[in-house]
Amino acid sequence: MNAPAAQAAPAPLLFSWEPPRQRRRAIIAFLFLSLLGHAFCFYVFQIVYPPTVALLPPPAHVSLISANSDEGRTLLRWIDAEDPALAFATQRPPEARLRALPKTNHVPSYLTSAPALKRVPPAIVDLRTPSSQPPGPVPTAREPAPAFVTTPTTVLFSGELAAFGAPNLPPPAFAASTNEPPQAIRFRIALSEGGEVRYSFALNSSGDPALDEQARHYLMLCRFPARSTTSAATSQSLVWGVATVEFGNDVLPPKPAPTRTP
Repeated sequence: MNAPAAQAAPAPLLFSWEPPRQRRRAIIAFLFLSLLGHAFCFYVFQIVYPPTVALLPPPAHVSLISANSDEGRTLLRWIDAEDPALAFATQRPPEARLRALPKTNHVPSYLTSAPALKRVPPAIVDLRTPSSQPPGPVPTAREPAPAFVTTPTTVLFSGELAAFGAPNLPPPAFAASTNEPPQAIRFRIALSEGGEVRYSFALNSSGDPALDEQARHYLMLCRFPARSTTSAATSQSLVWGVATVEFGNDVLPPKPAPTRTP
């Protein structure tokens, strides 16, 4: 048998499996060039910080406006002319001193009030023993003080309540809560058939809320004689009128507040 024909050439592979020597060298070269470029850039564009220096504040300057120059005199004249306080201030004359006293005439004190002169002692001294019962003072007749007149508190009723007759009023016992004199107070009251005060409404104030309430309670205790009625309809109605309470000097003053002892 004849030897087999020349062996067939193998089929080419899809990837090349040869070691990439040239590419590895190129990458190393590029990395070295990049490192040199970065080092050059850091050297060229390096940041240099200036040294820290403490700066002192500038010294204070004071500018004085004096009349030694033309500009200073012009500025001072302008300030005096434009000052609004001069129009409202009292200008003293130039010749007047700052604390000059007013010119007044001297008036001696003995012209306004006569001095009390002392008695001249007697030439002959009395050496007698003084009396054990010296003469007393001359009695003086004094007028008796006027008696204190008491003005009682009164209640006045309007004419609508005259049909009931004279009311039976309780004894007044009012006590104020302030030291101010009270004013007269008026009430609108309603009387029933039996002469009882059913309703009481204050029309004004006496200036003292405590006296207002006491006056209202005082009117509620008033009793009128029963009126004569002719029909049942009349007996169920109320008669309205006005009652005026005029306070006198029998109103008790307010009690002093108790003092706290420490």
